[in-house]
Amino acid sequence: MKLDLSSLRKAIESLGKTLKVADSSSTAGLDNDTKDAIRAGAIQNFEFTYELCWKFMRRWLESNLGSAYIEGVTRRELFRLSAENRLLTDVDQWMEYHDARNETAHTYDEDTAEDVFETARIFLADAKKLLQALEARND
Repeated sequence: MKLDLSSLRKAIESLGKTLKVADSSSTAGLDNDTKDAIRAGAIQNFEFTYELCWKFMRRWLESNLGSAYIEGVTRRELFRLSAENRLLTDVDQWMEYHDARNETAHTYDEDTAEDVFETARIFLADAKKLLQALEARND
C-alpha cells in the first residue's frame, strides 16, 4: 500500500522554514521575548515532525514487513528495523532525537530549550533523508 507522505513533507518544510527564520539576520533587532517565541515555534515544529517521522517509519514497516513484526516493539527496535530496511542510517542519532522530544514533554527551561533547538537543526537533515528514503521505496 502506497503511503501518503504529504503531511510528513509539509511538516519537514515547516520545520525548515521556522529554522530559517530563527537563523536569519532579520532576528538580530528583535527583543528576547520575540526571539524566544520563534525558538519555541521551531521546537514545536521539531516535536510534530519527529512524531510524524517515527509514525511513518512504523507504517512503512507494517506495510512491508507485516504488523506482526512491528507490534509491541520499542522505539530503539523500530529505529533498528528502519535502519535494516534502509530508511535511516544512524539508530543512535534517532534515539537522541527521541530523547530530545521526551525532554520537551517533561521539562521546559532555558537550557533544555536551547539544547532541543540545536537538536532540531541537526534533525532537519535526517528527516529530509528519511522522507527521501520513504519516497524512493513507497510502492
